[in-house]
Amino acid sequence: MRAKSSLTSTAKRHRTIREAGITKPAIRRLARRAGVKRLASPCYEVARSQLMKFMQQTVADAILYTLHAKRATVTVQDIGHALKLRGQTVYGF
Repeated sequence: MRAKSSLTSTAKRHRTIREAGITKPAIRRLARRAGVKRLASPCYEVARSQLMKFMQQTVADAILYTLHAKRATVTVQDIGHALKLRGQTVYGF
């Protein structure tokens, strides 16, 4: 058996896991779409926490629809119904 040298090690891909999940540029793009010109720095943490809360609640509702239908896969219709339950109706659902 050959000894492995440090120069010939195999490269592996590693995905960086961000604790926040929603980046500053992503929040900035959403704000631009809404018509905001400038954002103060404390706005990013507030927006991040509110977006994460909304996403968690919506996904939890979608999972309830999935479990009720006795499926293991969340479908687009489950997300649409979860949004409708929250009062955020998307056209086409």
